[in-house]
Amino acid sequence: MEKRLSGWKRELLRAHGLIADLFVRSEPRALSLSYLQGLLSGCERKNGWQLAEWMEEAAPYRVQHLLDRARWDADAARDKLRNYVLEELSSPDAVLIVDETGFLKKGLHSAGVKRQYSGTAGRIENSQVGVFLCYGSDKGAALVDRELYIPQEWAEDPERRREAGIPETVEFATKPELARRMIGRALDSGAATAWVAADEVYGHDSKLRRFLEGRQMAYVLAVASDQRLWQPDFMQHRVDAIARSLPAPAWKRFSAGFGSKGERLYDWALMQLSKQDGWARALLVRRSIEEKPECAYYLCYAPTGKDTLETLVRVAGQRWLIEQSFETAKGECGLDHYEVRHWQGWYRHITLSMLAHAVLSVLRARGEKNSRRTSAAQRTRTAPSAHRVAMARVARH
Repeated sequence: MEKRLSGWKRELLRAHGLIADLFVRSEPRALSLSYLQGLLSGCERKNGWQLAEWMEEAAPYRVQHLLDRARWDADAARDKLRNYVLEELSSPDAVLIVDETGFLKKGLHSAGVKRQYSGTAGRIENSQVGVFLCYGSDKGAALVDRELYIPQEWAEDPERRREAGIPETVEFATKPELARRMIGRALDSGAATAWVAADEVYGHDSKLRRFLEGRQMAYVLAVASDQRLWQPDFMQHRVDAIARSLPAPAWKRFSAGFGSKGERLYDWALMQLSKQDGWARALLVRRSIEEKPECAYYLCYAPTGKDTLETLVRVAGQRWLIEQSFETAKGECGLDHYEVRHWQGWYRHITLSMLAHAVLSVLRARGEKNSRRTSAAQRTRTAPSAHRVAMARVARH
């Protein structure tokens, strides 16, 4: 147990060491380590008040200062986080996965909050929405980028923006546009990746598809049943109509990977759409094997030779990695426990939570037995003196 705990401490110190030089002063530098450890603890709610109590702070003011007024760059920390994940989980067949998640909120003042659809709640709720990028490979998966979605009514309201601390340079951007920015940053950083995967919100956006094709990035992007495609009769047809016209031999049964209930078996069919300059476009259809089957549809773009049904099914199945990452980051790293209202506070908390999640992902990739759940020593303050020693160690550098 002590050996495993020491390994966990070493990895946390290593991850924190990557961002330590971003803090101008030693106090917030040490506090950021304490904050990361608190995010990985068993503290019931990882908000300012409860984390401060867990860290044996008399009041939450220093925690609030870390997220609000302290001098450090959350975007620079994001870049360090991404490099850390790439160093540990990199693979040439990796997938960049885009998705969004909701953060339920009360009131009207948190940056970007409004009544909007939240996948977290499965309905329209008062919430913030964050768009995230996940790096997934055969070694593991971790969140590597994030953007807070600012609805148009917020973008056009100067007073509301000012009160929430939204910078003047921030303009309205659709969720697919936010996705393009994050994918571009990952590719520009030299991330080893072969594919991009995303759900219908992003697959429907032709600008995103053209952007990926311009970067020669293969993709498997979900689209809605009413997506229309040009067919040999020089007319546009809905993808669900195209799927119904496919002959029985076109369907093959494959697993989309393991889920909570075991193998996710579906029937799949692939229809080639076009080929040009060594790249192919195709329509991939997934059909459930239930008595009343339901279908899902994907637009695909890949180098010829890699556009096989088996390969595209594997990539489509990888999209679930980001949902698993959301579940872990929220359940174990406090991703959605924050109570900050301002733009900067959101980015700072979310980035630190993502770094905490990355530590877990790295430990799991190495097969650490205690990485599924934080150890008892992490969940309680059984060794506060050792914790303070670790904080002091970082503060001295």
